[in-house]
Amino acid sequence: MTLPLISTEAARRLFLGAQGLLADPARKVTSATLAKLIAQMGFVQLDSINYVERAHHLTLGSRLDGYRHEQFTRLLEKDRLLFEHWTHDAAAIPTAWFAHWKPRFAQYASKLRNRWLTQRLAKEPERLLAHVRERIAREGPLRSQDFAHERKGKSGGWWDWKPQKVALEYLWFSGELLVTRREKFQKVYDLAERVLPAVTTRTTPTEAEHIAWACRTAFERLVIATPKEVADFWHAITLAQARQWCEHAAKSGEIVAVLVESANGEPPRASFALSDWQSRLRKLPAAPGRMRLLSPFDPVIRDRSRVARLFGFDYRFEAFVPEPKRQYGYYVLPILAGEQLIGRIDPKFQRDRDTLAVRNVFWEPKIKVTKARKNELNEALARLAKLIGATKVEVKL
Repeated sequence: MTLPLISTEAARRLFLGAQGLLADPARKVTSATLAKLIAQMGFVQLDSINYVERAHHLTLGSRLDGYRHEQFTRLLEKDRLLFEHWTHDAAAIPTAWFAHWKPRFAQYASKLRNRWLTQRLAKEPERLLAHVRERIAREGPLRSQDFAHERKGKSGGWWDWKPQKVALEYLWFSGELLVTRREKFQKVYDLAERVLPAVTTRTTPTEAEHIAWACRTAFERLVIATPKEVADFWHAITLAQARQWCEHAAKSGEIVAVLVESANGEPPRASFALSDWQSRLRKLPAAPGRMRLLSPFDPVIRDRSRVARLFGFDYRFEAFVPEPKRQYGYYVLPILAGEQLIGRIDPKFQRDRDTLAVRNVFWEPKIKVTKARKNELNEALARLAKLIGATKVEVKL
């Protein structure tokens, strides 16, 4: 049987549409709008690097012109429509899916017990865990720094976590604690039942229910994917589980086997697509006629091999690359123009000068740099400056 061949352009449009980048960015932003957008994307990655702006603000601001930082904070810390935990990294996740983190809590508890409790809390780990639980139960939400450091004078790096920090993170990963808020991006932990009393008692899904949820929700946000891409979306199930689900779903007609063309010269890739991918494609609006600057942790960017296949764009996050070996810069933002990634910028928010400084602009080889393009980039930079609170923009075009 000859499989349907999906063009790169069609696959790219479906992906951008699923990830909220074809909708009108000038639409009114309300709490409901923001919550719906995050659910559409699946989650928003959190990251501590504040070189330009926190990753989640960049991701949401690239999709909504009127987005304000406090709107996200309200959803996460007051309305509790989001909770913070782990996908492939730290993320804000719709609370409606909390029950599907219960299998992960159990896995983390087992996986980290030996690695953290035995190896890093060799002396009476259960006693320390009980002490941390008791203090939070009695005193309310606490930060790591609210616990005395038993090894004074240390550097404080990840591998130098004090015992109480290890205990807090273990209890968070295993679901006993949740992050109730952040103070200067530092986690404040509380008992899970106090943070989300309405959902922590929900029934844990069966393995089959959890696998089906993970696969279906991944497909809704990717539309076209390989079993590996499905498994990697949430990092909640194994590749074998994703493959088996895909095989059954293909037989039932929920998804269909397809071939997808690549923009980077690779042969067409065998994948699966939602069975209604063609009608979804017809309903998609035209891309907004503007440039957008994407976060390095944007869901469209984070799978580097998919970016290369769909956009012909080679992107690597270079913050952890030694400076002499960097090709583009420390915190480079890709430039999305319509449905194409056409370049990248090397920016920094110089807070002491209230200035968004762009040290370099790198256009893709086949992009013609016209006056109109430069103007569009200046408009995108002005929107970014407004988002991060910069009053001035300096750029070398």
